[in-house]
Amino acid sequence: MRKIVLLAALIAFPAMAQTSGGGDTGGGVVRVQKPVTGEQVYGAVCQACHMADAKGGKGAGEIPALANNPKLAGAAYPIMVVAGGKGGMPGFSGTLSNAQMAEAVTYIRTHFGNAYAKPVTEADVAKIARPPAPGGH
Repeated sequence: MRKIVLLAALIAFPAMAQTSGGGDTGGGVVRVQKPVTGEQVYGAVCQACHMADAKGGKGAGEIPALANNPKLAGAAYPIMVVAGGKGGMPGFSGTLSNAQMAEAVTYIRTHFGNAYAKPVTEADVAKIARPPAPGGH
C-alpha cells in the first residue's frame, strides 16, 4: 500500500517527472525522478494529506497540522513518526531512504512557522528508523 501511495504521489507531482534524454522522442517514455530535497519529498509524499500549507485537515479522520507544531522541537519524534508511522499515517522506512526522510523532517522543522533550525541528518534517521520486516508491512 505504501508503494502505491508513493507512486501515486510521484505521478501527481509534475516537477518530479521528465521525459527521457533530450525531450520526447515519440516513444512517450517518462522517467520519474526520486524526490531529493525536503521540499520535493514533502510535495511528493506528505502534502497530499498534510496539505500544501501543512495545516492538516479534518473530514473522515483528522490529519495533524505540521505548521506551528511544538512536537517538532525534538527531532526524534518526527523521525519516529515518518519512519514508523502513527495512527492512519504509514511509516516510510523502506519506501523513502534515510536521506529523504532526513530532508523531509528538516524541511517541516524549518518551514510552516516552525523554527527548529538544527538539521536532521541521515545518521540521525538511521539511529531511529528500522527497515521493514521481510514480507511484512
